[in-house]
Amino acid sequence: MPTAKKLPSGSWRCQVFSHYETVLDEKNKPVIDSKTGKPKQRRIYKSFTCDDPSTRGKRRAEAMAAEYADTKEQHTFIPTQITFGEALERYINERSAVLSPASIRKYRSMQRNKLNELGRYRLENINQDIIQQFINNAATTMSPKSVRDLNGLITAVLKRFYPNLNLHTALPKKKRNDIYIPSEEDIKNLICASKGTNLEVPILLAAFGAMRRGEICALEKSDIKKNTIHITKTMVMNDKGEWIIKTPKSYAGDRYVTYPEFVIKKVKKLPSNTVEMNPNTITTCFGLLLAKAGLPHFRFHDLRHYNASVQHALGIPDAYIMQSGGWGNDSVLKEVYRHALPDVQEKMNKVALDYFENMQHEMQHDY
Repeated sequence: MPTAKKLPSGSWRCQVFSHYETVLDEKNKPVIDSKTGKPKQRRIYKSFTCDDPSTRGKRRAEAMAAEYADTKEQHTFIPTQITFGEALERYINERSAVLSPASIRKYRSMQRNKLNELGRYRLENINQDIIQQFINNAATTMSPKSVRDLNGLITAVLKRFYPNLNLHTALPKKKRNDIYIPSEEDIKNLICASKGTNLEVPILLAAFGAMRRGEICALEKSDIKKNTIHITKTMVMNDKGEWIIKTPKSYAGDRYVTYPEFVIKKVKKLPSNTVEMNPNTITTCFGLLLAKAGLPHFRFHDLRHYNASVQHALGIPDAYIMQSGGWGNDSVLKEVYRHALPDVQEKMNKVALDYFENMQHEMQHDY
């Protein structure tokens, strides 16, 4: 049982061993023990104090320490041998049946390309300084979003296998995306340029119904009832590089989208049951089509920006836009898709400028 000691102030303090931390040098790198060749460790203790200077205070401090020690022994598992790399492998394997293939593929990519250095540390040797330095280094070559994704995986693994470690890692600030929204003229020219090509139907489905690439590739004619498409699946690449069909990533992804009749007719006239393309093929062909048509470069995904922006400009409620586009909440809608179309924005600017001009004229007249 831990024994309390009296401090000069008269209070009682009782310390209990908590864990080891790696000793770092001034560059935040582990100090290597010359005898063992391993990073030096220091013992970290948790303190419990009581201000009562009597023996009752001593017993109270010891009781708190004993309770912590007992709880720590019963509920806290601090692996002494497992490395972060081993923990990461276990974490991914545990979730391989419940996470989407795209998420597993993303984790595997980070495991191969970004986490080798951290993977060599034993979990007991990892501390806040090591994680912060690792994230600082990653931020020099990766975008803020990628760094945040990387930190999210690191935090999840440590929370699962080393719950005692509390991290408060500083992350790079988010950057506002510079989103290009195709204009009405862009869309008209694009549709004309795609006529008779394998991209005609995918472009119509994305621009007039906000379907994603994977959803378009997985679409079958049997999913159509009158002018409505029931989106129940998507095409994604798994961690083995294979294209597979799966259910939507989120609950909101399973939805009904009603299209103009001319779009439905185009889909039904396809020579096969599907568009017979995969998401990568759509991206490649779309870039070539833009260049051939002399249109500014933008992503196929930006057709969803166009669709959502048109609906927003027409005054359609956010709830309907979210439902038709498959968004589970309005955070993405607010941050990304509420961008005025260039031509609509110009009209709105003119309305505002005219108002201020009229106000100035009235002021001159009154004064």
